[in-house]
Amino acid sequence: MEVNVYNIKGEDTGRKITLNESIFGIEPNDHAIYLDVKQHMANKRQGTHKTKERNEITGSGKKLGRQKGGGGARRGDIKSPLLVGGGRAFGPTPRDYSFKLNKKTKSLARKSALTYKAQANAIVVVEDFAFEAPKTKEFISIAKNLKVSDKKLLMILSESNKNVYLSARNIEGTTVDTVSHLNTYGVLGAGVLVLTESALAAIDNILI
Repeated sequence: MEVNVYNIKGEDTGRKITLNESIFGIEPNDHAIYLDVKQHMANKRQGTHKTKERNEITGSGKKLGRQKGGGGARRGDIKSPLLVGGGRAFGPTPRDYSFKLNKKTKSLARKSALTYKAQANAIVVVEDFAFEAPKTKEFISIAKNLKVSDKKLLMILSESNKNVYLSARNIEGTTVDTVSHLNTYGVLGAGVLVLTESALAAIDNILI
């Protein structure tokens, strides 16, 4: 699949670049995507949830009533889970939600996500550029020139560029990231994927 290369003015440079079929033209694997997104979301969870169990509740240990014959459930003391203000039975405790996912599965998931974007014609390739200083107005101008300002935008650079990042930081629905941080969740969540030429070459090196 060939796509046109644009400059930051939105002008067609007259050059075309071929998207690697082994990355942007595979048979998408939805289950690999599911696993990768599940891991991404799990890794973001703090896992700091906690409720007090009956041994952590402050209260008397005196038995409230007789064991049988009271006409209701057996209750030990005021800290019983049966009572309001008592301890929670089998409540959540702090835990780590992260889990292992094979590298090949993660790679397949990213390739599948990129393939879906290619099939939807939601990939724009732009010449490499840089800002001398952070300028949000200039970044907005580039997005308008490329006709992607009305979409949820994910721009991928080959390496970190602080000025470009700061220029886009306050723009709603816009994310700037590097190839090394490219992930399935971000690709799928974007309405359009803007890649610089060097980023596209880096993706080929990483995912092939």
